[in-house]
Amino acid sequence: MAEPPYDPNLITPSVYGSRRPVIGELVALLHITFEERGLAFIQSRSRALLRGEIHELMITDEEDAAPGGGADSVSAIAFFEVEQGGLAVVGDEVTLGGSVLGTLAGFDVTHMPNHINVVVKRKSLDILPLSVGDRVEMRRKI
Repeated sequence: MAEPPYDPNLITPSVYGSRRPVIGELVALLHITFEERGLAFIQSRSRALLRGEIHELMITDEEDAAPGGGADSVSAIAFFEVEQGGLAVVGDEVTLGGSVLGTLAGFDVTHMPNHINVVVKRKSLDILPLSVGDRVEMRRKI
């Protein structure tokens, strides 16, 4: 992927002002964990997620997972359809079925233009039972 036309270090959390949450619904469940997945996060800290798009939701327990880096220890947990589009930003709180899942860590575009891998950082790869139809939300931490 091409380098951005600006220094990505200039884009800090303070750049992003008030915004509505991205809201979606799980449409398919996944049950696979990788120890050496080799995800490569794009440099950008944000992605516009549009209504009607379907993206993959993954979790990692790697504390240093961040834009421009990557993750190997990853579980793919679901695909979700965006019902309310918006701007998802690294550091956003991600909830699933009303419970906090973790913090948005970054975006991997391996499968584009089909979908983006939206990766959430949490303490463990253990996940509560999920159901198709569960709501996912990404919102600015206050």
